[in-house]
Amino acid sequence: MGRYRTPRKPSSKYITPQGKLRMEEELRYLWKEKRPIVTQAVSEAAAQGDRSENAEYIYGKKQLREIDARVRFLSKRLDDMVEVDRIPEDEKMVFFGAWVELEDEDGHLKHYRIVGPDEFDVKSGFISMDSPLAQALLNKREGDDIFVKGPNGVMEHYLSKVQYRPFK
Repeated sequence: MGRYRTPRKPSSKYITPQGKLRMEEELRYLWKEKRPIVTQAVSEAAAQGDRSENAEYIYGKKQLREIDARVRFLSKRLDDMVEVDRIPEDEKMVFFGAWVELEDEDGHLKHYRIVGPDEFDVKSGFISMDSPLAQALLNKREGDDIFVKGPNGVMEHYLSKVQYRPFK
């Protein structure tokens, strides 16, 4: 088996103001707070002598590589992001940032918000706009039936409510 991996489909570049703020805060924390602490710890561990068997030094260098990789990712990703900070004209249609209420076949209500792929959180009800459910919801209106193909077959939902809360 080779090391080749099929490239993933690029994720969408949209983000809510709240998601962008969280990513910028993580970037600031990593660069301004965590990295200097880890750099100081690595410097102190290096001063102890033999680095080849110094666990603190080896672990600190590994931490620095992980921090630097995340900082590079966040910087590049934030540069490419498109912040969506306005409510669409037709508030009864599902677009990015919409809060939706779905009723399943058993009559259970579920609430979701369509967000960018960098800010999804299923526990909070935030689903990525690239997910099958969000793709089925986009450009639908209140009262429409939604069909989502899943691992257990096609699931049917009723779109009972679309709401846009202020973004700021």
